[in-house]
Amino acid sequence: MSRPTTLGALKREIAAGRVARRPVRSELRENLLARLKAGGPIFPGVLGYDDTVVPQVVNAILARHHFILLGLRGQAKSRLLRALTTLLDDEIPVVPGSEVNDDPTAPLSAYGRHRVAEAGDDLPIEWLSRDRRYVEKLATPDVTIADMIGDIDPIRAARGGLALGDELTMHYGLVPRANRGIFAINELPDLAGRIQVGLFNILQEGDVQIKGFPVRLPLDILLVFSANPEDYTARGKIITPLKDRIGSEIRTHYPSTLADGVAITEQEAWTVRPDDGGHTIEVPRYIREIVEEVAFQARKEPKVDKRSGVSQRLPITVLEYVVSNAERRAVINDEALAVPRVSDIHAALPAITGKLELEYEGELKGADKVAAEIIRAAVGQVFDAHLGVANLRQVIEWFDMGGSLQLDDTASARTLLDQAKKVQGLADVPEALGLPEDAPAPLIASAIDFVLEGLYAQKRISRTESGTYTAGEEPARRGGKADKRRDRQLRDDDDDDGGFGGGSGGRYYN
Repeated sequence: MSRPTTLGALKREIAAGRVARRPVRSELRENLLARLKAGGPIFPGVLGYDDTVVPQVVNAILARHHFILLGLRGQAKSRLLRALTTLLDDEIPVVPGSEVNDDPTAPLSAYGRHRVAEAGDDLPIEWLSRDRRYVEKLATPDVTIADMIGDIDPIRAARGGLALGDELTMHYGLVPRANRGIFAINELPDLAGRIQVGLFNILQEGDVQIKGFPVRLPLDILLVFSANPEDYTARGKIITPLKDRIGSEIRTHYPSTLADGVAITEQEAWTVRPDDGGHTIEVPRYIREIVEEVAFQARKEPKVDKRSGVSQRLPITVLEYVVSNAERRAVINDEALAVPRVSDIHAALPAITGKLELEYEGELKGADKVAAEIIRAAVGQVFDAHLGVANLRQVIEWFDMGGSLQLDDTASARTLLDQAKKVQGLADVPEALGLPEDAPAPLIASAIDFVLEGLYAQKRISRTESGTYTAGEEPARRGGKADKRRDRQLRDDDDDDGGFGGGSGGRYYN
């Protein structure tokens, strides 16, 4: 169907029911109901919220509420707010040149009324796309009422030969310019209290008044906000009367499962690189899981400030850094396939430390050491999930008998495999991860690196700062029942001899 191009044609289409004319919150509600009936995702691209946040947002829209999303940094609050535009109509008619998106059939501004009165049904109309109906403002302390609501524009008055009291001299702020659409304010607590007061009327009575004019503008708008709860005390607060006028307060959260986190990071991280280096990239599943587990471990690490949170941007940037390190190795060694290794995650400290807000104890220890501990815990967790039941006794015994293996994160896959052949049982391990015998060398090398790092993470072997793997920290404790019996016998022998200090009062130290 062709769109009407004049006001008269638009009126005929509205009368025939072929063009809908409705308030924006009713528009969102009706389109949402249609999407619910059709099934499928409500907000494409927003993952991990299907059973928690999304139902609450749906209820707020169905109730025609203005609402606020509360959550720590990196919880997709802005992404979710921007996804609201998918519930708007494709296009709506507006008066050409109108700053407040005047409806041609009911113009709001003096400009719109003048244009309609002048041209009547012959007035040409424009069509405004849904993306242009979303206005977003990052709240900062320097935002003014003129920015948000509007003010007198003396320059406009002078150029047009108008009196300052003429309504045509109004300068419209961002809120009126979002008329018939969605206006989002990010980090609401950063907005000065006196500016927050300026939002009272639009939230409650549905209108705004621009300074110096007795006219009130009945705006058609949905106001949505985002805020970090920690910001209430750190930088500012949401004043109580404004909170009272916001219809719904919805809490966001970090991914609740590792699978959700992996899916989000896979969607957002830049891992599909252009083929400008002469190689392709393949990221093993366990690498993606370790990268995600780093964020999970950081969020429960006592040395990390939980009030600030650990952003979902952390695993995204870490995965990008890990892939880049694998790319670098592939280019250096002229390999056609670049496969990240666990050692690449250790090399990604620059992508981790800047995203961790540390407690006092963590500051004393140092960001690098805290991040290294978090990586080690993440590797151990994922290793246990993939190879917890694998028989790795031969590998461990080889190191316990004095064997050592030095690896470098820039070593080629073939070099790593050649070095790994001397470790008994290590060459058979990739099979436990489901790799076929004819798997490419970089994939097998990554699997072997995963095994070594996993054993190190679980303290079953050791690794020096130079990358040399040696016997574990407590080899006598790893042998099962036989070693436990040997420990018990040593203890009994020491007791019979009077302990380390001699005499019957000696104590055994293990």
